[in-house]
Amino acid sequence: MSLEKFADIYHRASERKGGKQQLESMLSSPLSQEQIANIPNDRWLAAFSMKVFQSGISWSVVRKKWPNFEEVFFGFKVEPLLMLSEEQWDKKASDKRIIRHHAKVKSICENAQMIHEVTLKHGSFGKMVAKWPSDEITELWLFLKKHGCRLGGNTGPYSLRQMGVDTFILSGDVESYLRSYQIFEGGKDTKRSLKAINQAFAQWQQESGRSLTQISQIIAFGVGDNQV
Repeated sequence: MSLEKFADIYHRASERKGGKQQLESMLSSPLSQEQIANIPNDRWLAAFSMKVFQSGISWSVVRKKWPNFEEVFFGFKVEPLLMLSEEQWDKKASDKRIIRHHAKVKSICENAQMIHEVTLKHGSFGKMVAKWPSDEITELWLFLKKHGCRLGGNTGPYSLRQMGVDTFILSGDVESYLRSYQIFEGGKDTKRSLKAINQAFAQWQQESGRSLTQISQIIAFGVGDNQV
C-alpha cells in the first residue's frame, strides 16, 4: 500500500476545481455528536427507507413520491409500524400512492425493528450513532448490514451521510482512487478491505484535521471527469 500525503490530494483537487476558495465552497460539514444524538428515530427510519427505495430507481422519482410514503407509513414512527400485522404490511406494499415493491416495503418493518432494539439498549438510534468512533466508521456500516435490511453496499453509508453523520463514501471515483494506490484489493465490502480503507482515512484525518466527509469529497474532486 502506498498512501499519498493528504496535502498532495488537496492540491490536486484545488487545481482541478479552480483554486482553494472554490474547492472549500463545495465541501459539506457533518453534524456535531450532539446534533446526531438528537435526531429522532423516525427520521433515521425515513432516511434508511428512502435510500433503500432509491437503490435501482431514479432518486428524483422517489423524492417526488416521498410525501406519500410519509403518509402511508405514519411518518415512519417506529412503534405504530411495529404493531402492523403481515396482512397490513401486504396491503401497504400494494398501495398505489407509493412505489409498489414488496421486498423494499418489508424492509421498513425490519429496519423499524432494528431501530427499536437499538433504542432499548442505547436510548435512541441517534445516541448510538453519535457515540460511534469515527476511526471505526466502517464497523457502523457492517452493523447496519448485519442488523438492518437492504442496508449493505453503499446504501447504509449514503443514508448516514444524508443524516449528517461523519462518514466517507466509496463512490466510483473514491473507490478507483483507493484501488489505484493499492489501499485495498478485491471486494470493497469485505472486512479486510474496509479495515484497510478505514485506516487510510484515519491517517488522512490525523494529517489534515478534517472530517471524513470532507476528505472523501476532496478525494472525489481530485479524480474522475469532474474537472472544471
